[in-house]
Amino acid sequence: MIREQLKGKVQTVLGLIEPKALGRTLMHEHVLCDIRPPGTRSDNDLGPEITLENTWQINYGRGLKRAGRKYMLDLEDIARTEVAMMKHDGGDAIVELTCGGLSPDPAGLKRIAAGTGVHLIMGCGYYVNDYQDPKNHDRPVESFADEMIGQILHGAWGTDVRAGMIGEIGCQSPWTATEKRVMQAALIAANETGSSINVHPGRDPDQPQQVADFIKAAGHPTDRIVISHIDRTIFDEPRLLKLADSGVTVEFDLFGQESSYYGLSDIDMPNDATRLRLIRALIDHGHLDRVVISHDICYRTRLTSFGGHGYGHIFRNVVPMMKKRGYSAEEIDAILVNNPRRLLTFV
Repeated sequence: MIREQLKGKVQTVLGLIEPKALGRTLMHEHVLCDIRPPGTRSDNDLGPEITLENTWQINYGRGLKRAGRKYMLDLEDIARTEVAMMKHDGGDAIVELTCGGLSPDPAGLKRIAAGTGVHLIMGCGYYVNDYQDPKNHDRPVESFADEMIGQILHGAWGTDVRAGMIGEIGCQSPWTATEKRVMQAALIAANETGSSINVHPGRDPDQPQQVADFIKAAGHPTDRIVISHIDRTIFDEPRLLKLADSGVTVEFDLFGQESSYYGLSDIDMPNDATRLRLIRALIDHGHLDRVVISHDICYRTRLTSFGGHGYGHIFRNVVPMMKKRGYSAEEIDAILVNNPRRLLTFV
């Protein structure tokens, strides 16, 4: 694969497609991954099986000392069923951002795409500092960049399955030196391949802007950057609008998380209605072309098979809510079709 072959195309795990073939797209999901903290993966006590009686409590995050299996999306048959259900609900494509540190499974994604007819676009690169191989802390920028370029042009994680986007590139607050080198490498790889980049920002309301400013200072086009997890990071309109003004695409990707409790930081998680109000504020300020949405499913308990909402929630529940709240068909198509299509098309 050479860069000229990528230009103007979207790269799925099954190969290149024309952008017009990409319909309604979830821009940030995990289909096969293991998001257990690395230090806990040798622990064989995964806690209780997930049942209708305990799935809510496991999701809420309190009261169960062991719930390791919650963090493992490793059941391929169930994953195939869940992705097929999303297609039935009106979705066409999923951007699967299980990158280095989260146990990516390109071959499994290829089987699921072939078995469901859903376009799966795979990410590449590395997650946050603590999930990376200790050897990465001594790697130079050029080494990371060469690896990401290879993951797009030739194949990722020891397979011939090629990535179609860089990310989710992990950041913490404050940024670590390793994470900054990975980000610098992602910018080089994006320049070399024409890919866009998805960023996982640290849990600080100012960190998404720090990332945007870092990328702008490096001379990289911000319109090829997606900042994830805005709904657990930025809660006020001034910060949100300033971030969109910088040219990046803002991603509300925790749709379906309706509980205010968020165990990873001391925030009140918004619900879907609040997410839609913030998106409306962006649209009202001229930023319709800088919004994408998703669920960021990375827990078993968010799958329908374990009592959750599944990948179809946005198409089944949120789109009707958008229509009820005055979103036009053109606005919905921009968020679910046109913006993803632009970002996933290699330039």
